[in-house]
Amino acid sequence: MELLRSSTVLRWMLAALGVVVVLSVLQELARPETIDLVSVGTAESTLRRAVPILLAGLGGIWAERAGVVNIGLEGMMVLGTWFGAWGALEFGPWWGIAIGIAGGAAGGLLHAVATVGFGVDHIVSGVAVNIVAPALARFLSGEVFSGRSGGGITQSPRVDSVGHFDLPFLSGGELLGWRTPDMLGWTADQNWLLASDIAAVLSGITSSLSWATLLALSLVPVSVFILWRTPFGLQIRASGEHPVAADSLGVSVYRMKFTAVVVSGALAGFGGAFIAIEQTGVYREGQVQGRGFIGLATVIFGNWQPVGAFLGSLLFGFADALQLRDRTAVHALLLLAGVALAGLALRALLKRRHGSAVLLASSSAAVLWWYAVTDEVAGELPPITPHVVTLLVLVFATSRLRMPAANGLRYRRGQE
Repeated sequence: MELLRSSTVLRWMLAALGVVVVLSVLQELARPETIDLVSVGTAESTLRRAVPILLAGLGGIWAERAGVVNIGLEGMMVLGTWFGAWGALEFGPWWGIAIGIAGGAAGGLLHAVATVGFGVDHIVSGVAVNIVAPALARFLSGEVFSGRSGGGITQSPRVDSVGHFDLPFLSGGELLGWRTPDMLGWTADQNWLLASDIAAVLSGITSSLSWATLLALSLVPVSVFILWRTPFGLQIRASGEHPVAADSLGVSVYRMKFTAVVVSGALAGFGGAFIAIEQTGVYREGQVQGRGFIGLATVIFGNWQPVGAFLGSLLFGFADALQLRDRTAVHALLLLAGVALAGLALRALLKRRHGSAVLLASSSAAVLWWYAVTDEVAGELPPITPHVVTLLVLVFATSRLRMPAANGLRYRRGQE
């Protein structure tokens, strides 16, 4: 078992190294003087943009592992942004995080009462949460923020963040009052082939690291441990796989579903509070921008596994960060997409799926031609890049997926 775990960690490390190598080569090939694919700023922004998506994804996993589809993650994140900003304004940033979590959990409880308690269709209930949450946030803003300096019906006054830190020796953090050397930053500045790019990525994810980011990342192994290594987690997963069998073995299926959906809402609320407190420093109407839905996409992309959701959040966070930091780099991604499609075409050909191979090869040729004859993409494309990436990932990832068997099904005790 230990050998298997070690080999899995090694494979993920090699995969991460491979991604950096590919991006580094792509940056050199695609007009390096204007492209910012691999840098300290891009890595830092990717991690910061990925955290809310990760938290929404983890929330979706908790709910769906218990058999409840949580389309309402978007609305629960909205509640997290408002209550997080209000809590940070009144009591400080850490209390803001906690109150934002509570706000999301309240949305999760509402969804659980509707779906588990009353048997309402999961999609209908989730859409209702997504409609009610922004309306409630606007009403509360009008009552609470409108009379304050910098506040209004659509935004709050500015709030403080929970604080940031640098890792000692790696990113120049302090140790016992002494400012340690910044080894990764120094290596990144040397412009060494590949080594500087790897150092830049590592420096980006270890410098100016938010304590809230560290807490969010720790929830990935925590979720894995609880859901797959504890009796409580086994009961939650059994409730989503075969609730009738679980009930016959003494599992309180209703309680498991309620608990999982409330935890799901709490995680989404944490993601919303992170946006308001750590990313923008203010609550602003519409600032969630579909991240709850992208979080749902990471659930599917990650095959209902926390680690998979984490990897998916990094992918979508990278696309989001890139279009914000350097929109010209989106054009360079056309080269990456063309090469990736060519690789998929070759794979389909080797597996004798000739129809798919022809379609993928044609798509690859079209994308590479687009890259060759243009210097930049249309201005409308960069802002929607994260959503385009979401759709493409879902299209190409569905063949290997398996959701919980009873996911989305109405359950009533005593009924088959």
